[in-house]
Amino acid sequence: MVKSTRILLLAALAAACCLPRLAAAQSSSLSKVWVPDLGNGTYKNPVLYADYSDPDVVRVGNDYYLTSSSFNAVPGLQILHSTDLVNWSIIGAVFTQQPPQARYDVPQHGNGVWAPAIRYHKKEFYIYYPDPDLGIFMTKAKNPAGPWSVPVCVKEAKGWIDPCPLWDADGQAYLAHGFAGSRAGFKSVLAVSRMSPDGTRLLGDDRLVFDGHEQHPTIEGPKFYKRNGYYYIMAPGGGVATGWQVVLRSKNVFGPYEDRIVMDQGKTPINGPHQGAWIDTPTGEDWFMHFQDQGPYGRVVHLQPMVWKNDWPVIGNDPDGDGKGEPVLTFRKPTGKGKPAALATPATSDEFDGQQLGLQWQWHANPQVGWFFSTGAGALRLYSVPVPTDYKNFWQVPNLLLQKLPAEVFTATTKLSFTPRFEGEKTGLILMGLDYAYLSLTNKGGKLQLSQTTCQNADKGSAETTGAPVAEVAAKQPVYLRVAVGAGAKCQFSYSLDGQTYQPVGPAFQAREGKWIGAKVGLFCTRAAKTNDAGAADIDWFRIE
Repeated sequence: MVKSTRILLLAALAAACCLPRLAAAQSSSLSKVWVPDLGNGTYKNPVLYADYSDPDVVRVGNDYYLTSSSFNAVPGLQILHSTDLVNWSIIGAVFTQQPPQARYDVPQHGNGVWAPAIRYHKKEFYIYYPDPDLGIFMTKAKNPAGPWSVPVCVKEAKGWIDPCPLWDADGQAYLAHGFAGSRAGFKSVLAVSRMSPDGTRLLGDDRLVFDGHEQHPTIEGPKFYKRNGYYYIMAPGGGVATGWQVVLRSKNVFGPYEDRIVMDQGKTPINGPHQGAWIDTPTGEDWFMHFQDQGPYGRVVHLQPMVWKNDWPVIGNDPDGDGKGEPVLTFRKPTGKGKPAALATPATSDEFDGQQLGLQWQWHANPQVGWFFSTGAGALRLYSVPVPTDYKNFWQVPNLLLQKLPAEVFTATTKLSFTPRFEGEKTGLILMGLDYAYLSLTNKGGKLQLSQTTCQNADKGSAETTGAPVAEVAAKQPVYLRVAVGAGAKCQFSYSLDGQTYQPVGPAFQAREGKWIGAKVGLFCTRAAKTNDAGAADIDWFRIE
């Protein structure tokens, strides 16, 4: 009995140790629309052509782990893994219910998880993230794929954002952060606080260490490091779409700090190279990952070479040698140890063959029992969920199952069948943002009518506009719904009854970003009445091509 227990325990420990790589392997279906690894020792930017806003990265051994802002999307704080900073896979998320649960059971657009920081300290992973209305939170895990601990409030505060910890060599700990003008009443300044060595609480007063109003307005997103006796705060200034990357340095953790712009757009098409992370490799190279705001596509992630000159970093290509780089579009891949990394991209398509949703999917709010069922027979069943009592449009609907746009140009196609029970039940394929559009099957008069719906300025409570039905479909009949996203996020919906010939529906739709996020694509199933029980849509598959 003792021997068998030990064997089971050892097997469990081995499985836990291998979990990041196993999860990566399970979600390694390669994108058909964007692969940054060019296969010849070079890569192209962005290395993550998707809305991984405010990315932060930590290296542990030969592995890299990335997290980013998730705002109101759940599962939140997705974790990505790579062995070369170019090929990335999703391996998990910090939470499947965003706390406090009651608050995030309804959509909280633009709220929730803002820019996080991920670090590795004393054999544990730590993530610090801000909820701009509630304060600074910390969660930790021994395995980055999870499970993660219940978030602890390190500092209750309104408007404190973008926290980043630093554990010094002498055992002291600190936390850098910024301020959100919309909550704190001021911005463009950075602060440092002493923190307990266990990272659970702040000690003493918060001290302002840098004022960016004159030279670097809207400075935010600080990342905290120490090198060669200098404390460094890397922080973007100038605003998300048009700003630049600033580096501050000081011999004293509380300053005064010198400042220097180390990267801007220069002569490139990469606008506002913004907030990100410095990473060193096992071979001694330095790299920097940052985002670029691409409007409807969100904040996509670029990888830049980085070198140190006179204890200042230079990021990107510096053709004139002035210490201020500009982004590269292609470059040689980071030099690693061991075998080259296999090609990998975050999952997009889903055949729904398993018992769990693919890690690429996120809901608009905390998911509830009764929203969906993984049949285990190659289909995802979405139950029709009542819309809110004060319903105006889908901006208020929590049970939208969405994922990030994966490239500039792509098509998303789903095969589904619908079995409604009551008048007004509807299911469909949606392109969601401040403006949105969807193609749906709606139960009207006992018939399933296929039509396109659009909504402009959904965040302002605007009403939807639905076009005339273009087809009638029998219950349980398979239908193929598609949206083709073209350059500039121009979208054309179409449908098919045989999976071969697609008929366009309605005029082209111009996708638009959401609140601090890119547009998203996905699925829904809703109803108006709070009837005792209702119908469901069976989603056979969802494919990005």
